[in-house]
Amino acid sequence: MLEISTHKIAQVILMSRELGRAEGELRAFIERLGEDEQAELVAVMWIGRDSFAAEDLAEAIATAREEATIPTADYLLGTPHLSDHLENGLDALGISVVDDEDDLVRGG
Repeated sequence: MLEISTHKIAQVILMSRELGRAEGELRAFIERLGEDEQAELVAVMWIGRDSFAAEDLAEAIATAREEATIPTADYLLGTPHLSDHLENGLDALGISVVDDEDDLVRGG
């Protein structure tokens, strides 16, 4: 299904909630992801904001690759409610990040 780990998506969700303090860290984290992981992250966000349906995941990933005209970090950091969209997208895909978020919050 997704090549990007739920742990990485959970990390983006948590950092985006702290955007005022963690913008540089979040930007660096996204920039370190591979191209496929970045495309999948954008696709999950799009599904979460209802730009694509969950069953159209492959199309959303392909579109994210094709339409990447600015750096992914710039695009995602400029997206209002990023953490909500990522969580909603994962929910729509039937993926839970609760355990990953809990581990990150506890420093695991």
